Amino acid sequence: MISALRTPDDCFENLPGFPFQPHYIENLPGYDGLRGHYLDEGDPDASEVFLCLHGEPSWCYLYRKMIPVFVDADVRVVAPDLIGFGRSDKPVDEETYTFHFHRDYLLRLIEALDLQNITLVCQDWGGLLGLTLPQDMPERFKRLLIMNTALNVGEGTGEAFAEWKALIDSDSDVPIAEVFRRHAPGINEDEAQAYEAPFPTKDFKAGVRKFPALVAETPDVPGVETSRKAIPFWSEQWEGESFMAIGMQDKMLGPEVMYYMKDLIKGCPEPLELPEADHFVQEQGELVAIRALDHFGM
Repeated sequence: MISALRTPDDCFENLPGFPFQPHYIENLPGYDGLRGHYLDEGDPDASEVFLCLHGEPSWCYLYRKMIPVFVDADVRVVAPDLIGFGRSDKPVDEETYTFHFHRDYLLRLIEALDLQNITLVCQDWGGLLGLTLPQDMPERFKRLLIMNTALNVGEGTGEAFAEWKALIDSDSDVPIAEVFRRHAPGINEDEAQAYEAPFPTKDFKAGVRKFPALVAETPDVPGVETSRKAIPFWSEQWEGESFMAIGMQDKMLGPEVMYYMKDLIKGCPEPLELPEADHFVQEQGELVAIRALDHFGM
């Protein structure tokens, strides 16, 4: 049994702009004893599902501005918290967290909820993980909405990532609110603190601390082989519609990386460039969602 902490419910009271009700799933295959959380908004019987995947060090709060726009388009929206994040249980041993621990959890969740006609909405680790899912279950995926992310293929990282990693590593009690103050222009202090809400002490932050170490800077890192299989999938096999939005102020996963991804993804149109947005593009998510739905004819 994996030793894990569970954030008290009162940590999530009165978060700004976040009226959504929690949903839980327990004991997925390979995750015995762990409870995962996800938002499930809109018509549960809708034929279209928007699957919104967060990254580091965020949780489904990141999608609070996009979810209402998607729901108004009569789709179902599922926004899970990865294990170790948000309202999901948080294993205390950092070694529990691996690329495939997170990826397999998402695969099992999709199967358990039997999600079909999925529009994959992803950013940061939501993309590093999420972009490898359709190759294993292509019949379930229909569209892609991609924001500031990449594939974890072990080709090195730059100075901006080193600075990001240093910020995360600067304190075992990772300064999550400070990360969002720096990389989400325009958020207020209550919103910055809302990103901190799932992590009342540093003991809850093992997953947050571990994620930067999972970024593959060399080809021999676990996850690289799986990630490299995504390249021919997106460049040759992908037949779905795509939409891309870029936070142009992001020095880590911004324009250079995203235009590489645009060229990689078969049929990807010209991106929506957001001049003032930084890494956490979803903080301008209402506009992104509106423009993506318009592009998809929804």
